[in-house]
Amino acid sequence: MKTQRIETCTPLPHLAPCFLRWLALAGVVAALTPPDAVALGSRIPNQDAAAIARGNAFVATADNPSAIYYNPAGITQLEGHNFQLGSLFYLGIYTQYEPLGSGSKVDSDPEILPVPNLHYVFSPKDSPFSFGLGVYAPFGLGVKWPKNTPFRTGGIESKLSYLTINPVLAWEALPGLSLSAGPTFNYSQAQLRQGIGAVPGDIFTFRGEDWAFGYNAGVLWQPHRQWSFGLNYRSATTLDYDGHVSTKPSPPLPQRQSSSGSFDYPQIIAAGVSFRPTTNWNIEVNVDWTDWNTLNSVKFAGVASPLVLNWESSFFYEFGATRYLKNGYYVSAGYFFSEQTTTEPTFTPIVPDTDLHIGSVGVGRKGERWDWAIAAQLIAGPSRTIDNHVNPTVNGRYQLWTPTLSFSLGYHF
Repeated sequence: MKTQRIETCTPLPHLAPCFLRWLALAGVVAALTPPDAVALGSRIPNQDAAAIARGNAFVATADNPSAIYYNPAGITQLEGHNFQLGSLFYLGIYTQYEPLGSGSKVDSDPEILPVPNLHYVFSPKDSPFSFGLGVYAPFGLGVKWPKNTPFRTGGIESKLSYLTINPVLAWEALPGLSLSAGPTFNYSQAQLRQGIGAVPGDIFTFRGEDWAFGYNAGVLWQPHRQWSFGLNYRSATTLDYDGHVSTKPSPPLPQRQSSSGSFDYPQIIAAGVSFRPTTNWNIEVNVDWTDWNTLNSVKFAGVASPLVLNWESSFFYEFGATRYLKNGYYVSAGYFFSEQTTTEPTFTPIVPDTDLHIGSVGVGRKGERWDWAIAAQLIAGPSRTIDNHVNPTVNGRYQLWTPTLSFSLGYHF
């Protein structure tokens, strides 16, 4: 059988140190953030190498600056100034479509794609309060299929970049009990392309961008040195992407006109339990819920037919363990399972979502001034068969897998 190729891309935030410079850099980061990423639904849960190595089971540990994402209450465990930058690298994103019955397969064209992040935490001496600022990409998407695929009217290309700037305040209300909350400033760009179906080679394109505001909050409770409990909440947001739609050739719509599309991003709740049987071990289990039920359809202003999605809420089940060694070194391993979010009748090839199994390992060191971590991860799942779609051209088998490599580097004083 013949093999064709598709392209995939990924989102990008950026980096830098010292608190006032940090604030200036946030604007630069936003300007430098290009679109796209592969994701679970369209989430990017991988935000720190030390956490990734543990299968992202980090809500009840949250002991480095990336706690701003995983559980901001955890930053009260840090002292003084703490800077951390890092990046996740997709070492080729492999997606494949195979028609039911007979026909040619369509494979992805693998690329190395980075998703950086940056975090800063300041905990004044003898103060119960800690302050933090994070810049990261919690969502993203990018898939591009050949224009002549059989399912072209079901979607040809999607590009989504999503950048969050997240200041937080944490308070150690009681010994072992910390509370935290902070606003999120979210900027996103989106592009969607699909065939219209009336004329061979016709294309409908939407492009838009928007800002939205939300918040996150966290609780960390350690009633005993062996046990720690964490809870993290991220609010829902709605982005009204203002932009334009265009068609080629121009009928049945004007070639280009102003438009907008409203997209609901989910609320997220993650809870975890960490058990430390000895000072050398940390074992954690997390459950992470994403409320995609609110994403039913996307209506583009001036366009008669909405994009029907009907996504469903889904869970991550995360397990991780860390073994602490001499001289600050540690090794970690983890696994998490991601439930599929998209439904079969409205599955879209531009979000090749399926159940996924994610395994990871990593190593790192916490030093007197410098910290570092490296993690390797494999994201894979069984092929997903779609045979009951409202658009029969979408029916087929879809598969996604990718290896990743991530690192983080921190400095504290």
